[in-house]
Parts: sequence; structure tokens; C-alpha cells
Amino acid sequence: MASFRVQTPQRTYDAIVERGAIRRIPEFLPQKCGKVFAVTTKDVWNLHGSAFTQIPHNVIFFPGGESRKRISEVEAMAEQMLAAGADRSSVVVAFGGGIVNDTGGFLAAIFMRGIPVIQVPTTLLAQVDAAVGGKTGVNLVSGKNLLGSFHQPLAVLIDPDVLKTLPDREYRAGLYEIIKCGVIRDANLFRLLDEDIASVLAQEPAIVDRIIADAVRIKAEVVSNDEREGGLRRILNFGHTVGHALEAETQYSRFLHGEAVAFGMRAATVLAERVTDLKDAADIDRVIVNYGPIPSLKGISAKNLAARLVSDKKTIQGNVHFVLPTKIGEVTVVSGVDYAQVLESIEAVLGGG
Repeated sequence: MASFRVQTPQRTYDAIVERGAIRRIPEFLPQKCGKVFAVTTKDVWNLHGSAFTQIPHNVIFFPGGESRKRISEVEAMAEQMLAAGADRSSVVVAFGGGIVNDTGGFLAAIFMRGIPVIQVPTTLLAQVDAAVGGKTGVNLVSGKNLLGSFHQPLAVLIDPDVLKTLPDREYRAGLYEIIKCGVIRDANLFRLLDEDIASVLAQEPAIVDRIIADAVRIKAEVVSNDEREGGLRRILNFGHTVGHALEAETQYSRFLHGEAVAFGMRAATVLAERVTDLKDAADIDRVIVNYGPIPSLKGISAKNLAARLVSDKKTIQGNVHFVLPTKIGEVTVVSGVDYAQVLESIEAVLGGG
């Protein structure tokens, strides 16, 4: 078992990486716990719902999909909770992928002004990104996660065994977030992903446990130093600025989140060559491409993507902020980048497929 302490002003909790961890939910419920509400999707429940057999619980089904990650769905789930007798002693267990973790966490954050949540991520992307750090939220038509709240969980239970049920595309999408962690903060993790690609793609248990633990450790360290993204935590957005624009431009229907981030990382790497004099650009791009394929980028306008950047939640007073690598394992946050350079960087990746 690997366990990583996340220490924030709001709450201190553990992110546990352990095979079989989804069956430890009862250990982390409050002593005076009211009703437990599992927020999940029908497919996840059919595969893994037995984890709740020892807990009296209610199930709230989220319809799934990035396009349904909207405030209207949160309201509908809150109404279901009230009808089932939820109160301030209730606990939400967000049991699913990143969309469920974000949406279930947001539901807990605003239901009766805040009730506890336990995050139990069932996709690789959620395990290494969405479930850890307390970011919750839903989308607007204009952009991703523009409504949300910081709401730290009671615990994060990460079970690599559940990844066996993931489609290959979903697994690869999560790997892009782990590549991100290597680029921003851990050159050894990046080298492992570069050198052992066959073992990673074959989901060999030892290496899967290692790369998940490394990514969660990095996330825990960064969040503990900067809960609300005032400084260091911004490095976790490598690839997300352009990636979120790509998701919004395609109405959240064409790319998985990790795939959009992969595209964003490639664009940011090209931009870094121009802005930070990055020497490792070819290595970063090669590793991202080797874990592909990313779906076709045909028909996407670089100008439209660039225009969407001003709606990104990290844009402040019209200044778009980019997380750009300076070398593998280190990044810097840059604002005021020339529009032409941004456009050229996006076009370079669009042209390269």
C-alpha cells in the first residue's frame, strides 16, 4: 500500500493507492454518519457496486458524459437526495471516473452548504488527477469547469485493480495525465514512461502501481503547498489551457479529457521551444505520441481554439497563462505570450495530426 497525506487549511486526508481499496469505504465514514449516497454511473455500479454491500446506502445515478456535466444535473441529483432523506449528516461517495468525481464532489460542496465526500475514482485519469486535490465543478457552454468549488474529501481510495475493466482508450487517456506529472516535476517518472512503454500499456501490476503512486505523490505535494491554485498548483495545468479549449470547441463530444490534455501538452511544448528555449521538446512530444493515438484533429480551427483561451478559468484580466516546460521535470508559468506564437504553436500540432 502507498499512502500520501494531503494537508490543506480546509482538511488533512490520505490518498491511498492499494489494490482492493474500494472495499475500505466504511473505514473512512464519520462516526456519526447519516445516510450514504453513492454518486455513480450505471456502468460503474454494475461492475463495482459490490463495494457497498456492507454499507447502508442510496444510489444516485449520474447519466455520464462530459456534455452532462452541468449544473442542471447537480440540481436533479440534489433533489433525489432530499427525497431520500438526506441532511447535513449525510455523506457523498463519488464513485466513478473524473466526471463523477468532479460532479459528485461539487454536489457535496454545495448541498446544504457542504457535506463530506469520499472520492473513489475508477478510471486511471480520475485516480491521478480529478480525485485528489479538492477541485470540484461543472461546465458551462463557454468553457470547462467554470462553475465549481474547492471541497477537500475525507479520503481518496485508489484501487488499481478496477482498471482491468477500462477500455484501452480510457486507460491511455489517463496515461497522458501521468506523462504530465513527469514533465512538470519528476524526470525519473518521465524516463520510466519513455523506456517501459510496453509494460505500461500491458498494465503490468508493479509498474501500474508505481506510476499511479508517483503521480498521486506529486499531486499531494503540490496541493499541500497550494490548495487554491495561487502559485505552485498552477503547474498542474500543463496542457490544460489549450486542452480545455479543444474540449469546448468540440462540444465535449469528440475527445476524452486526457486526449485533449495530450493535444494541449504538445501545443505547449511547441510554444515552449519559442518562449523558454526548451531543449527537450522532441523527447516530450515523442512520449506523448507513443501513448496515442489521439483522435483525428481534422476540421478543427486553430483560430477558434486560440479565441477560446480568453474564457479559460486561469485567464486573469485578459492575460492567458501558459504552463511551459523549461526542461523535463521543470516548468514555468508564463503570461503575455504573443498571440501569433500561440496560434503558430496550435497550428503546428494540428498540422502534425
